[in-house]
Amino acid sequence: MWARGLWALLAALRAGWCLLPQAGYLHPDEFFQSPEVMAGDILNLQVYYPWEFLSSSPCRTVVFPLMTSGVTYWVIKSLQQLDMCSSCINSYTLLVSPRLLFTIFSFILDYSVYRLAPFWEADPWKALILLAGSYVTLVFYTRTFTNTLEGLLFALLMVLVSSRKAGGSVAELTSSPLIGIVTTAGFFNRPTFLAFALMPLLYWAGLIVDSEKGIKTVINHFLKLVLCACFTAVVFITADTFYFTSMGLDNLYSIKNSSLLDVIGQLHEKMIVTPFNFLSYNLNPHNLALHGSHPRVTHFTVNGIMLFGILHVLAISAGFKMLKKYIHQLIRVKSYYHGSSGLLVHSEGNPTLLLFYFVPLAFLSLFSHQEPRFLIPLILPLVLFSTSQNRAVKWKHVITIFNVLGALLFGCLHQGGLIPCLFHLEQLTHSPEPSNHPRHYTLLFAHTYMPPRSLLNIKKRDTHIEVIDMAGSGEETLCRIVGQRANNYTCNNCHVFVIIPGTVRATITKCGVSFKNETLIFPHLSMEDPPQLPFLFSGNWRSQLGLYILQLDRDWQSL
Repeated sequence: MWARGLWALLAALRAGWCLLPQAGYLHPDEFFQSPEVMAGDILNLQVYYPWEFLSSSPCRTVVFPLMTSGVTYWVIKSLQQLDMCSSCINSYTLLVSPRLLFTIFSFILDYSVYRLAPFWEADPWKALILLAGSYVTLVFYTRTFTNTLEGLLFALLMVLVSSRKAGGSVAELTSSPLIGIVTTAGFFNRPTFLAFALMPLLYWAGLIVDSEKGIKTVINHFLKLVLCACFTAVVFITADTFYFTSMGLDNLYSIKNSSLLDVIGQLHEKMIVTPFNFLSYNLNPHNLALHGSHPRVTHFTVNGIMLFGILHVLAISAGFKMLKKYIHQLIRVKSYYHGSSGLLVHSEGNPTLLLFYFVPLAFLSLFSHQEPRFLIPLILPLVLFSTSQNRAVKWKHVITIFNVLGALLFGCLHQGGLIPCLFHLEQLTHSPEPSNHPRHYTLLFAHTYMPPRSLLNIKKRDTHIEVIDMAGSGEETLCRIVGQRANNYTCNNCHVFVIIPGTVRATITKCGVSFKNETLIFPHLSMEDPPQLPFLFSGNWRSQLGLYILQLDRDWQSL
């Protein structure tokens, strides 16, 4: 009973923290691969379209952004149009509504763990507590990442391939169409999904082949999978082609009246297959280097520990022990019959779950660009493995401390001032103003993550707000741009704001300008410009862990 109560408490924390909302900013992709694009398309807001969603380089499917952020934005837009909510569209709803939908979807993980735990000889409620208490679930799975959807689809795939009757015999495998749909959808969401799907699909194929059914039944299963996969691919390709090209109903009518060769030629010319474009781009080492190159062992030695802590170490240790065991058996030329699936059966240590964990890890390690979020789908097999023989119980205090620290770091501190800053600026720029003297705002962001323009809630027709992202520009470039804005006397009612972390606050003082207002947003931790330890133990420590909004004093400049 206590286990159920603890899980319910952690589930409430997940939903409540989403609504609070979480201030931590994990990576620009949580905004620029879904909410930012949909805010521009559906709400007609000023946004920054990433290169993957430009018609000249379509590398991301639009289907999932439309089904997630697109749906939530359409709902709040409809509520406002129906006068059911006069100010439904604001920075809070723009941030929280897509996150809330992802948070609801995250309980697919909990359902999957509850369904799979008995199958993999794990205690369901202990597994649910380990899952719900992980900061990966609390933080990453409540954010609008494509990796989050990848993890949910991976969980569904594991449920579909792990279907057995209570007695242990293979159940009637009627999930072939669903497996085809989920696999294809995962591939279009992120082509790396194939790395996660490989072992579940091989496991499922082994169950079918060894189920003592006739060859017709086996062929029938694979045929259903392929047909449903092809149909799903056609749906995605059609949607992406309509979105990224000018093809419409008029084009379809003209194609209908053309010869077969013309039809094939026109479809081939206009057809958009985003996963192939994604792979073409990312298989080029030069392109990956633009996003950052890492040693091939980064996932194994750094990212796995950063996300999962001691659970990753325990999995590696168990993997080496099992590998040593099987090598020892081979050397001694002993043959053990474990059932029809060889290694892919239940035995001490659940080698199948380790394969579900390490095979995707190994494939992702082949690429030089390695970020921690790429591994978040692996939390499911890792949780099941860690609770299958109570491996995690004796480490429960270490696991608790690790997840509390991870939640605070990534959910609160990491770039944690930027979202509250955008909330503040949205209220400021939308404050009432005299109609005869409209104000113009310039918002200059320096040494922060890319600010999502959508949270400023600026309509495309509005021209009174300018956003300049200086990224990590040096002192000379920063001072030059600030000086240009300070000396722009053609604008009488202009307000210039510089948003900069406290760790590089001194840089702006060297630009020869004055500021009349300073607002410090706390906390804000920039790993690109980290605070120096001596300052953290001084009276100025809040400044080192804060984000400044500095208003330029243009009156002082004109004197």
